[in-house]
Amino acid sequence: MKLKVAILSLSVFTYVGFTAQNIQNNPGSNHGNKFEQLGTILPTPNIYRTASGAPGHAYWQNRADYDITAYLDEDKRNLKGSETITYYNNSPDDLDYMWLQLDENQQSTVKKADFPYSSTLPKASTDQQLRPTNLPVPDNGYGVNLEKVTDASGNPLKYTVNKTMMRIDLPKILKKGEKLVFKVDWNYNIPNRIKMGGRGGYENFAEDENDLYTMTQWYPRMCVYSDFHGWQNHQFTGRGEFALAFGNFKVSMNVPADHIVGGTGECKNYDQVLTSEQLARYNRSKTATEPVEIVTLDEAKKAEKNHSKQRKTWNFEANDVRDFAWTSSRKFVWDGMGVLIPENNNKVMAMSFYPKEAYGLYRKYSTKAVAHTIKTYSEFTIPYPYPVAQSVEAANGMEYPMICFNYGRTEKDGTYSEGIKNGMLGVVIHEVGHNFFPMIINSDERQWTWMDEGLNTFVEYLTEEKWDNKFPSKRGPAWTIVDYMKLPKDQLEPIMTNSENIVQFGPNAYSKPATGLNILRETIMGRELFDKAFKTYAKRWAFKHPEPADLFRTMEDASGEDLDWFWRGWFYGTDPVDIAIDKVTIATPDLNTPPRETKEIKYKVDKPALNEFEDISKLRNREDKSITFYVDKDKEAQDFYYRYDRGQEKVDNNKEYTSKFEGTEPLTQKEKDKFKNLTAYQIDFVNKGGLVMPIILEFTFEDGTKLTDKSSAQIWRMNEQKVSKTYYFDKKLKSIQLDPMRETADIDTSNNFWSNDGGTSQVSKFELFKQKEGGKTRGASNGKINPMQAAGKK
Repeated sequence: MKLKVAILSLSVFTYVGFTAQNIQNNPGSNHGNKFEQLGTILPTPNIYRTASGAPGHAYWQNRADYDITAYLDEDKRNLKGSETITYYNNSPDDLDYMWLQLDENQQSTVKKADFPYSSTLPKASTDQQLRPTNLPVPDNGYGVNLEKVTDASGNPLKYTVNKTMMRIDLPKILKKGEKLVFKVDWNYNIPNRIKMGGRGGYENFAEDENDLYTMTQWYPRMCVYSDFHGWQNHQFTGRGEFALAFGNFKVSMNVPADHIVGGTGECKNYDQVLTSEQLARYNRSKTATEPVEIVTLDEAKKAEKNHSKQRKTWNFEANDVRDFAWTSSRKFVWDGMGVLIPENNNKVMAMSFYPKEAYGLYRKYSTKAVAHTIKTYSEFTIPYPYPVAQSVEAANGMEYPMICFNYGRTEKDGTYSEGIKNGMLGVVIHEVGHNFFPMIINSDERQWTWMDEGLNTFVEYLTEEKWDNKFPSKRGPAWTIVDYMKLPKDQLEPIMTNSENIVQFGPNAYSKPATGLNILRETIMGRELFDKAFKTYAKRWAFKHPEPADLFRTMEDASGEDLDWFWRGWFYGTDPVDIAIDKVTIATPDLNTPPRETKEIKYKVDKPALNEFEDISKLRNREDKSITFYVDKDKEAQDFYYRYDRGQEKVDNNKEYTSKFEGTEPLTQKEKDKFKNLTAYQIDFVNKGGLVMPIILEFTFEDGTKLTDKSSAQIWRMNEQKVSKTYYFDKKLKSIQLDPMRETADIDTSNNFWSNDGGTSQVSKFELFKQKEGGKTRGASNGKINPMQAAGKK
């Protein structure tokens, strides 16, 4: 750079100490590929998915509508169902078979997908764990029992069950634009999910001999057929969740008469299943500003004591959803209130269902947390479009459209700790938030857990912050991921890892992507750019099936930021952030630099011959008689490139040229007084971790004042291992703190601090002078003066 007194009048001036000369002096230090474009790593854009990250003009997706009847047999703990599916082939392809998911088969010892884990002999075991291994494994009686599969006329359809998947072979091709109506009847024994695990089943309360049912993954469901995957028929193992098509649902659930039912969508016959008092409370709750008990605690306690043998049928409808789940129990207290979503003027019923064991917490917080969540997510993504949002206390955490299952029970006396309260609030926000990711922005959870869990955890963090600025969020802030990033490399894996293969599931699929998005928002892009881009992604892919490239491309397209380096490092790599302050060099100005005279150098131009080496192509071209060469007789044209390179208006071999270097003159006493307190600090940084990040510095001066500066991650683009920055201050530095707010997930903060404790001597001086004003300067190489030459540097 050209160093002038006018520039140095600033209180701080920085110089990035990396030039072409540095590259030459540091052989082997560069280049990696951290700043290269993702290129072919991402799928090629096409008419379905564009290079901008938006759906293409030919984007399509298939649809499945369901009409289902269900019968809950509480005595036998069995579910019997019958469904009519209308499947719409909107793809450009002819289909000769279809795939459905039979998720309940995962509970079966003989029908499950059977993705085993290795096992070792424990040092100690309980008597319950020590049971003889019976081979082959006996059938435990769980899993889907298919009664019949027919077309709309009742004719049998050929089908094959492969573990948790069922293929139906069609009697004729289902062509583009056609629909198929078919029926499936089935039943299964409902598992005890507390003992057996899993997403759905029953929980038994031994004290009052009642069950609480969470009916999830309970019906044969259509797999997604897509432009990027074909049939998504990967087996369900209990971890990688779901890929589902959108559709409309009509569902009737026949349950014991004293049960209360909550489900996806809206109940269409409350007037038939509720008492007049309960119906009146429900109607009042629609306009209430505080949750109203629709079924009271006293009513729930009374119902627990009587097991009705009568039956009631609850009818629900839900449009444009990808799934349907429901819950049923006589133990439920039920409260609700209306919530207005301002962005689309949508009036939503926020509701909660919970047993008396959770009353002390859920009555106070659950429905309010539901309302807060859908309102906050609407601000950061898209306006909540559905008429209902529900939270059910069921001692677990799992999400479905418009309904989710959470935990949060009090002690028997109704008391609870702050930890239980915050945990309950966090899980309610998280599971309700899943209405957006992936229930609306409908990513493929079977393949990419992070696309719903990671994105949802990120917005959960934003929502927790708006609930309580001091909320103890465990995922989202950069510093919370450090312990994971510190692990040995063989214990880390890229975020871009298939759901079934992730070892560190929570950190990898939830925490790291959420943290990455928060770093993008707060540190790399800034809130304004990030929020616009993130909302654009949500808007583009609402009610559609996005893939990772669609997110990556949209975030760049809508912000104007090249983030390939970030996706490459944070999502595709395992390197941690560990940037260290390696050395600080201090220098003061030499104010008595002797003046230098103006120099003129005389030289002649020797124009070289073009293409001096006769390569093999030229020789063969001359020998090829079929080639005719164009001969340019215009001498000016022949000289064009040489003139352009030299910066001369015209080149003449016989003419003598002059290169003039301006001299310098000493500073005046006034100027010396002005800059006598100037101190330069060259800070050398080393990238120990490998993952590039912005360099954020906090300077503390001897007078107690502070100053901060941030350089973008692109400072590493020329050298990914080492970089230097020089600052000129007119007061003395006391200390330098790298990443003072711990916002880059740096795993080692012990090398982020430098202190001028008095033991550091000023090791050098730098010359300070004035450039002579006057005639035009010209360098001998390209018509421009070299600034390092002007500064007296070699």
